[in-house]
Amino acid sequence: MPYLLDCKGEPCPNPVLRCKRVLEQENPQILHVEVDNEAARVNVSRYLASQGMEIGETTSKDNVWTVRATRLSTTQDAHPMQTQDRRENPTSDSTLPPKILVFLSTDKVGRGDDVLGERLMGNFINTLPELGDSLWRIVMLNSAVRLATSQNPNSIALKKLEEAGVSILVCGTCLEFFGLLEDKVVGQVTNMLDVVTSQQVADKIITL
Repeated sequence: MPYLLDCKGEPCPNPVLRCKRVLEQENPQILHVEVDNEAARVNVSRYLASQGMEIGETTSKDNVWTVRATRLSTTQDAHPMQTQDRRENPTSDSTLPPKILVFLSTDKVGRGDDVLGERLMGNFINTLPELGDSLWRIVMLNSAVRLATSQNPNSIALKKLEEAGVSILVCGTCLEFFGLLEDKVVGQVTNMLDVVTSQQVADKIITL
């Protein structure tokens, strides 16, 4: 019998946190998770997949998604992001470059003129490659998620960074709030658990 977890009405990152607790405490072979928004569906599916579970058919009825997951192995990853980033390894290695996290909470730089702020943000993103291998991850929250959409010219530079190995996380709750889930063209939809953990393991954080 599958273990049923009802996460309808739960704000981010509760669905992922509840899945984490169930896996740690119950370790079910089959887990069905019910959520009522697309961002939660994406985050739950990605988290469960990172924990050694196969994601089966996800069904939707009356704005409720049921994520069906089956365990493939008994070994759980230490953290959901480890399987997605070769540089997030708990093993200490002094030869590795420091991990720099860029934390963006707006699609503009500074306050005052919005046109100037947007231009400055473009300049900032286009300058990020100068950080070299130290640039580890970019996290986007609030209006910064607009930078990762098809309508925003900065998405081109962000795609190049992603192709170069930079991890890009885009807040799912924010995308949903602005109605931009379908417009995202770069990065992974993420949740607050990944955001907090990213800040914890980064060697340096640049915030705008």
